[in-house]
Amino acid sequence: MSITITGFDTWDLRFPTSQQLDGSDAMNPDPDYSAAYVVLRTSSDELCGHGMTFTIGRGNELCVAGIQSLARLLTGTNVETLMSDPVSLYRRITADSQLRWTGPEKGVIHLAAAAVINAMWDLWCRIKGQPLWRLVAEMSPEQFAACVDFRYLTQSLTSSQAKELLQIHEATRPARIEQLTDSGYPSYTTSAGWLGYSDKELKVKCDDLMQRGWNHFKIKVGRDLDDDLRRCRLLRSVLGPDAKMMVDANQVWDVPEAIEWIEQLKEFDPWFVEEPTCPDDILGHAAIAKAVSPIRIATGEMCHNRIMFRQFMESGGMQVCQLDSCRLGGVNEVLAVMLLAARFRIPVCPHAGGVGLCEYVQHLSMIDYISVSGTMQDRIAEYSDHLHEHMKHPVVMKDGRYMPPTDAGYSVEFLPSALHEFSWHA
Repeated sequence: MSITITGFDTWDLRFPTSQQLDGSDAMNPDPDYSAAYVVLRTSSDELCGHGMTFTIGRGNELCVAGIQSLARLLTGTNVETLMSDPVSLYRRITADSQLRWTGPEKGVIHLAAAAVINAMWDLWCRIKGQPLWRLVAEMSPEQFAACVDFRYLTQSLTSSQAKELLQIHEATRPARIEQLTDSGYPSYTTSAGWLGYSDKELKVKCDDLMQRGWNHFKIKVGRDLDDDLRRCRLLRSVLGPDAKMMVDANQVWDVPEAIEWIEQLKEFDPWFVEEPTCPDDILGHAAIAKAVSPIRIATGEMCHNRIMFRQFMESGGMQVCQLDSCRLGGVNEVLAVMLLAARFRIPVCPHAGGVGLCEYVQHLSMIDYISVSGTMQDRIAEYSDHLHEHMKHPVVMKDGRYMPPTDAGYSVEFLPSALHEFSWHA
């Protein structure tokens, strides 16, 4: 059956999470989790592709406008022809000779590109009748590498080297698929650690999450040192000495301040410190990492593209790779960053939390485990409890672990009730 893209619809969805301070941190005290959402329509009444990018409220309309500009590039396209050479999807959306000027491959236009590219992958998975993680995991090394744009990467990673990395774990993929199906993929949670929560809320939420199977927790820091010390002390007392604890500064520190502040937090044995300074400061992250070793520095949720990831990894400024499913240019560029991380032996722990992101990253961590890294050692995906009720195919958690999705697609499809209730109009 030949399927053609005939048009698209977009929505500006905003959820009032600031009312309960869900998602609050030192840089973003009052986020309203939002999605710039697109549905690609096709020549089939039964098939369409769903995609989104994530923001925290104001400015979401900019991403919607970007999506509308980019989605037009796909209208009239035959899906099978385009996806027979998957990298051509990425290049068509990111390399338009005029729209590229507004990036290139960064900022609002790249957030919009993620939504459109993810929607096309969702459509392709629906056509093939598979969830994304399984469709990609069953690709040969040659097919996997054919999804990646290696331009600007070849001094560190070529297509041939990528295929060699993928061949290492090819034969043992079925065993890892069986393990995932049985016990899922591990996660950590930020749901108890938002900066706006009171001490009582922190403790109650932490107790609840521990009873539900979580033993990896992240807490937001960076607003006030004395407050951080008190809250971290409380969290560690609830968790006990064996649970993993991570801290996230959300970019608020200058480099010298970050080093001094992290020294004060060492007593709580953080497994990593996330986004200690400006997300674009590669050399700054490297300096912090050197100064606070052996504490790991985690970053990547606001890293624009595969080129910046390569520089972070080569410089030593990133010990944990927190790629984001909507900040990068969709599935294609995510796969590129996974391969870079394997090349530099850096664990991939995707960023999630915002609306729709958990639904996305479950697929990505499973792809990394099955096809790229072949291990869960030092790897864990982020999870938060918020807004899953608005998804047609919400994540399924079991004892703090993501269970593999079984529905065809990339799992981000909003319910009609969400579109009706949370569509924003100026």
